Amino acid sequence: MKRTLIAAALVAPFLLGACGTAKEAPPTTTEKVAVAEIKAGDEHNDTDIMFLQMLAYHQKQGLQMTTTAASRAKNPELKTLAQAIQATEKDELAMIESWLTGWGADTKVDQAPSLHADHGGLPGTGEAEIKALTTVKAANFDTAFLNLFLAHQHQAMEMSKIALTGGKNEETKKFAERVKQSRQGEIQQMLKLMNG
Repeated sequence: MKRTLIAAALVAPFLLGACGTAKEAPPTTTEKVAVAEIKAGDEHNDTDIMFLQMLAYHQKQGLQMTTTAASRAKNPELKTLAQAIQATEKDELAMIESWLTGWGADTKVDQAPSLHADHGGLPGTGEAEIKALTTVKAANFDTAFLNLFLAHQHQAMEMSKIALTGGKNEETKKFAERVKQSRQGEIQQMLKLMNG
């Protein structure tokens, strides 16, 4: 319970900061926990599955990077942002895997960095780039992380377009819209940290 309240306190300011020009505010952490309980229903197509599989792989990479940032970042605001993103993406990943399992689709997809490009998106984040975050000099870590993670979260926004334009499942499309909005908010936060 205490951990949930801490996560809620960490995530809420960043998600609320994502409002910008969006029509409605992204969900708060409490709503995200409820979102993880949503059932997607049976109606879906191959695009819904592809989007969720690609995003699941993407989320796992994001969790690797934010785990490193939570321990190595020098800027306390960046540490807090990394922890907030972790809390959000863990909930989302659990939901994604639940939906894929419900549809009888594979949740363990081994994807090359080029897979995003193969499906009309940007090239994916490479494993070597992610590993480099563990060895980059401490003085350069924050800049290296922000540069890599900005591109990574932009990729998630690009992936969301796949479901929004070609998906059939309504819950998947709603989720894709939430991903687009929340990543846009995170990018805004990271740009402020880079320019601050």
